[in-house]
Amino acid sequence: MMGSLSRPIRAGVIGVGQLGQHHARVFSELRSTVEFVGVADIDAARASEIAKRVGTEAFPDFHPLLERVDAVSIAVPTRYHHFVCRACIQRGIHVLVEKPMAASLAQADDLLELAARHKVIIQVGHIERFNTAIRALMNMKVDPLFMEVHRLGPFSPRTADVSVVFDLMIHDLDIVLELKGRAPVRVEAVGTPVLSENIDIATARLEFDDGSLANLTASRVTREKMRKIRVFGRDSYVTVDCIKQDIAVLRLKPGAAGGEWTDRLAVERPELARGEPLKLEIESFIRCVAEGGEPDISGVKGREAMAVAARIDDDMAVRIGRFRAGRAA
Repeated sequence: MMGSLSRPIRAGVIGVGQLGQHHARVFSELRSTVEFVGVADIDAARASEIAKRVGTEAFPDFHPLLERVDAVSIAVPTRYHHFVCRACIQRGIHVLVEKPMAASLAQADDLLELAARHKVIIQVGHIERFNTAIRALMNMKVDPLFMEVHRLGPFSPRTADVSVVFDLMIHDLDIVLELKGRAPVRVEAVGTPVLSENIDIATARLEFDDGSLANLTASRVTREKMRKIRVFGRDSYVTVDCIKQDIAVLRLKPGAAGGEWTDRLAVERPELARGEPLKLEIESFIRCVAEGGEPDISGVKGREAMAVAARIDDDMAVRIGRFRAGRAA
């Protein structure tokens, strides 16, 4: 892994669709630490459009771009993550790959082994970890007894190649695993396709070895967006609104008794230095590349979230199979 560099990091973006275009915009704003070499997309017209917009070079094939960069953001469809990441890692190029890091655990394991061999960084794009409200939650060191999570939004064909668990819920699985520091011992889930061939709405219940629980709901067939997390600890209740980047902490007032329940609660609203999560994520990636540090959301942690997501998908598949068998009987 490279140490501190005296020159800007040479960077590029592979895949400049709905999400990748924002990666390109952010890289173009980091001129003091980044030499933004170019963007690549199989849609040559799209690559040219975005390159012109952000002031860099367009590549219709990503392979020539790899000859000129130290690091890349990869925002291609999930089914191509393994192929593109592998090509980059084999050339010693550090990667920030959008979640999920691969289409299967076997592919994720292959990338981790390859990255270790070539001594390069894999950072996984769990962007919510760079939300200032989530950062504040992590810093509180709450020992969660119960967590309730809702991540809802409208349908997008762009991400329908995977289940809503791997598309949306995986963000919250990463957060829950970080808060608990370990994987659940039991997983139960239900879900159904609505607008695609994959699961579009799902609810999962995770149980941990200390008896704590997490209930997570994810939907990509909801008109209004919601990104909320509630964490109940032994002496506090924390609510996070990821869209508003807002956090509130409710605690029992010392010695409070009697009267209305709400009168016995003290509410704290920490002031947050709000920032754009994607920019904070990319800045963190570039800093790790330049200084040789370990990313907050490493390939290993990305793989851990994938492993729980796979358990959820498997449990839903079993339940759906039983339901269909029952109806056919």
